[in-house]
Amino acid sequence: MDLFSKLKDIKILLVDDDEWIRGSMTLSFRSKGCHLLALETAEDGLEAIKRQRYDIIICDYRLPGMDGLKFLKLVTKSRPDTMKVLMTAYANIEVAAEAIKIGVHDFIQKPISAKTIEASLTRLIEKHEKSLCALRQWQKDDRD
Repeated sequence: MDLFSKLKDIKILLVDDDEWIRGSMTLSFRSKGCHLLALETAEDGLEAIKRQRYDIIICDYRLPGMDGLKFLKLVTKSRPDTMKVLMTAYANIEVAAEAIKIGVHDFIQKPISAKTIEASLTRLIEKHEKSLCALRQWQKDDRD
């Protein structure tokens, strides 16, 4: 099964202040039948997660107002099971360490391409599927 077939039942929230990234990712994902909401600010993202559960959140580090790390930290508190991806053109060891500390699942260096986003989502889906298999095995072993 290809990536986009697996993503059809997954809700994705993208938070990036770059209008081109929001527009191109929305067009690309929706044309493949995927649910993606693209927003400009972390504050808009926080409002969105109050109304809807998202399985994956992809967020830029530099945003107007609240930065992406603060946003993802708040997401972790309110939705700990959400998979999180941080994108940045300003990578440094401190940002990466903080991202890991708050539970970011993947890190994408900008400039991005469709392939880098797809590779990140493939890694997330594979991790999720492995976790589900381990949980099912644990439940089976517990019953036996």
